[in-house]
Amino acid sequence: MPELPEVETIRRQLEPAITGRPIDRLRVLDGRWCRAQTPSRVQQAAGRRIEAVERRGKYLVLRLEDGAALVMHLRMTGNLVLAEGDEDPPYLRADLQLDDGSRLLFTDARRFGEGLLLRDGELEGFFEARLGIDPLADGLTAETLGAIAEGRRAPLKSFLLDQAGVAGIGNIYADEALHRAGLHPLSPAGSMRTADCERLREGIVAALEEGLRNGGASVDDYLDARGERGRMQDEFLVHTREGEPCPRCGEPIRRIVVSGRSTYFCPACQRRLRRRSRRRASSR
Repeated sequence: MPELPEVETIRRQLEPAITGRPIDRLRVLDGRWCRAQTPSRVQQAAGRRIEAVERRGKYLVLRLEDGAALVMHLRMTGNLVLAEGDEDPPYLRADLQLDDGSRLLFTDARRFGEGLLLRDGELEGFFEARLGIDPLADGLTAETLGAIAEGRRAPLKSFLLDQAGVAGIGNIYADEALHRAGLHPLSPAGSMRTADCERLREGIVAALEEGLRNGGASVDDYLDARGERGRMQDEFLVHTREGEPCPRCGEPIRRIVVSGRSTYFCPACQRRLRRRSRRRASSR
């Protein structure tokens, strides 16, 4: 699934190309793409100018001129590609035709991706119920990370995948962040002390920024807005590296399953924290 670096890469590529452009026509070729609404509702974005291209967590947001917003999520196999010409690619689910003849194409082999049109004033409420803090925002500190994790017994890997806490991290960058932080993925989230929270914060930011520098990771279907593959898969420290030597200590990387997700880590240098008692945690 495309995560924050992949979606932000697409946003940065689209912003100079489509900002200020009116949407001449919006075709919904698969009603499942806008299953939370109706095709006729989402197609009302046609005729409106794109004022800004934003990202919230793993969501891409096209701000429209009247305060409305077209919100899209790529889910597992979605791609959003800027193209020209009349030929429809395979798995095309939605087609935004702009006034300069270019097309913004939403393709999705497994049909989990979605789009919806929110009216003026609806956007913040929509995200408030779904997304926590953005990990690349100034508000992510060791203290705020510790407050989010306080009392949580879920493993750190599951904690990082919960979009209501820290938004935008998925399976790939959770593994990479935990390795950088030297923390075991099965450590209870609430067991972290302030120093652990700071290492995890640094690991999260470093992993995401590395993903951005490499244009995202193309492990499976991901393509950027130009239709090109990312390079981050060549820079993984642990993710998908089972059996290979840890780049920090040389011990073999292991794979386990956490919350139904393949999880890669170094058992030698990623420390497993012990669950803290309520009394000790409250007196921290």
